[in-house]
Amino acid sequence: MEGAKAEAQEGAAVARDLLALGYEGFPVVAALGPSCLDFRALCAQLAAELASLGAVERDKEEVAEALSAGDGPGAEEEFLRQLPGLLRGLHCPDRALCSGDCAAALREPGACLRLLRFLCTELQAARLLLLHPQLDPSPAAPPPGGEGAEEGAGMVQELVLTLQALGLPRPPRATLASQLLRELHAKISELLPSLPPGSLQPLLSYPLDAPRWEMLEHLCQSLQSQYYSRRCLLLKRLDLTTSAFHWSDRAEAQGEAMKAVLTPIREALTPESDVSIAHVLAARADLSRLVPATSKATRQGTCCAINKVLMGNVPDRGGRPDELEAPMPSWQSRREDGGGQKAGHQRWGRKKKKK
Repeated sequence: MEGAKAEAQEGAAVARDLLALGYEGFPVVAALGPSCLDFRALCAQLAAELASLGAVERDKEEVAEALSAGDGPGAEEEFLRQLPGLLRGLHCPDRALCSGDCAAALREPGACLRLLRFLCTELQAARLLLLHPQLDPSPAAPPPGGEGAEEGAGMVQELVLTLQALGLPRPPRATLASQLLRELHAKISELLPSLPPGSLQPLLSYPLDAPRWEMLEHLCQSLQSQYYSRRCLLLKRLDLTTSAFHWSDRAEAQGEAMKAVLTPIREALTPESDVSIAHVLAARADLSRLVPATSKATRQGTCCAINKVLMGNVPDRGGRPDELEAPMPSWQSRREDGGGQKAGHQRWGRKKKKK
């Protein structure tokens, strides 16, 4: 009973995956196995889409096409012969399905469901990778074009995330930028009425002409230069502070552990600011609402246990010259030259004020 229940749950999960991927009309093909034409057709369709998305190696595309060999007399045998090669090309972790005796493996209970579940998850991952193109971060092979290419790749990635947030499909390569912007504007205009009144009010509500755009660009560059200097100063102070922790005797034994913790954090801190004019245009009106640092809402995110530690008595470090008195000289005998007052009657110190 437990095995049948688990298999039923697995079948329902596979059916949900197929429905989410857009494959409908295959409710019971997993129970029929490779002898069913619909089961082989479903596997062939999943493999063909994986090949079109680049998830299958080029020499395995023929294998994906061979799965849809039709319904001839040797179609099932050809399907079972080509399937292990396709699964090995996809790095399937199920060794039974990747073995040479694939027919015997698929006759086991739940094997067909495992096959469909693997193909569905691979297809889901391939579609996600298509939405989020992987950029090679290695400095050994920089993209052609230098910094301009990196900036362009970042803009493309931001655009892809915008399309995904709005629920729009990825446009073809030949789509004009003006057409894409019109589609984005239409979609955003369609979604805006569904928001509460007063939401997403822009912080910069004044229209900008060409001179104001130039002034805003000049102001942005000036602020970025100032922030760069300030961040350099703060990072230098941080380096000096962290280096002071390595001076103690105890730090000699914990030096490598301290570096392992601090180095990744320090490398992520750069003096360059990533704030641009686009952030100003995207800022909402609630950004200008100033909240005191000591307010209850703010303290909920900044309070910690160290705030409850009370400092004890500390030594007086001085620094108040107006409270100091003149030093008292030591007593000395009469000098040989005979000058000065009598020995033992010298008076030093402050004079008493006349009343």
